[in-house]
Amino acid sequence: MSAYVVVEIVVNNPEGYEEYKRLAPPTLANYGGKYITRGGRAENLEGDWHPNRIVILEFKSVEKAKQWLDSEEYQEAKALRHKYATSNMIVVEGV
Repeated sequence: MSAYVVVEIVVNNPEGYEEYKRLAPPTLANYGGKYITRGGRAENLEGDWHPNRIVILEFKSVEKAKQWLDSEEYQEAKALRHKYATSNMIVVEGV
């Protein structure tokens, strides 16, 4: 079953975050991941949620998404994301 990683990101240091944006994409391929959206314009339709940046990734399964997040390949990029941004992240199964 497909799985989607949804990340809400507040970039605290745009210049530093550029390095994360360069390093993260190649790490997805080994785990079958792909970007669905990567920081496009978000518009609030209901409620009080006003996210700054939303990223949605698609994987073949929740297990593959977790393997990617914990993978050796992603660790350098992950550390940069934690250094230069604040994130909320979930994984949700698709239909």
